[in-house]
Amino acid sequence: MSPTKARCGLLVLVLMAALSGPAAVAQNLDQGKPASKLFAEGCASCHRSPRGLAKGRFHLTLYLFLQKHYSTGASSAWALTSYLESIDSGKHVAAKPRAASAASRSSMRPPAPVPSR
Repeated sequence: MSPTKARCGLLVLVLMAALSGPAAVAQNLDQGKPASKLFAEGCASCHRSPRGLAKGRFHLTLYLFLQKHYSTGASSAWALTSYLESIDSGKHVAAKPRAASAASRSSMRPPAPVPSR
């Protein structure tokens, strides 16, 4: 095999490897945001307030509508649905508790001393 053919073959192999690499992964930019912020960023441009938007709608149909037309995923649609219904019912949904930080976890101690071996 000539050096030119070997270089062409190597170039083809390198291109195939580069093109078959991992695909770009899409990120959900709304993940982890509170529902009130989702409403403010996505809905407040057309709706002044969340009041009345869920009135007279079933939970499932509102969720499916929001998921299809306004949210980036199932979790954000569910959060928006719960938020809108809580506003209309007068109940306020508490924010999800955040995971404890590493510093607070490291200060946790067992209830009794750990026996040494």
